[in-house]
Amino acid sequence: MVKLNKGKEASPLYAQIAEEIRHKIELGMWKTGDKIPAEVDLCDIYNVSRITIRKAIDQLVFENLLQRERAKGTFVLDPSGSKNQEHFTYVRSFTKEMAEMGKRAVTLKAEVKLISANNFLASKLKVAEGDRVMELNRVRGVNNRGFVYFKTYIPYDDVYSLNADDYYQSFYEVLKSKGIIVNEITEYIEAARPTQEVIENLNVDENEPILIRVRVASQKNTDFIEYTECYYIGSEYRYYIDFT
Repeated sequence: MVKLNKGKEASPLYAQIAEEIRHKIELGMWKTGDKIPAEVDLCDIYNVSRITIRKAIDQLVFENLLQRERAKGTFVLDPSGSKNQEHFTYVRSFTKEMAEMGKRAVTLKAEVKLISANNFLASKLKVAEGDRVMELNRVRGVNNRGFVYFKTYIPYDDVYSLNADDYYQSFYEVLKSKGIIVNEITEYIEAARPTQEVIENLNVDENEPILIRVRVASQKNTDFIEYTECYYIGSEYRYYIDFT
């Protein structure tokens, strides 16, 4: 049985497992074409749930290091063939998420400004308190109906535009145009009542149930990091997770 770091400051268990599998592939312990152990066996090896194992494998599938074959198992792909491929994790951008449901995402409002990192943002973005941070606030939805309010923060660099008009498209497409591919995301979801800011931006009343997704996203092996709070009108949005 492999011991994982389960301390408060440790990476999520699925990320630790993905890293260990990735390491085995890089060292040649698992070679191209090899079938990795079945999910149930990996559960025993790492002493975690099957959902955790699936999340780890999902990550490596999206990195093109593993490939699932129905009724056969999961196999190692050529690692050299995946290094230059652009990819996102299984957490999709809002634009892509809507497109997969046959809908066209629109941005109804965008505001961008420079702020100084407070203690909270400094810890999330791994910068010093007082460093310059770009704050991007947007209302997005479909069919000219906004149902999600995004508050996004990234450490500021002169490469980023401060013109709000440049952020009416997918933010991840903007990042991609600058060579940034988000491929590591940790997020959690909770329900809450709307704040006054959310009430004003989504035009809801104070008792409207709101689904909040909070995520920290990054690009592996770079210093890019993003912190975003997403506020969805609960009656107009469903969050899907596919573990198949």
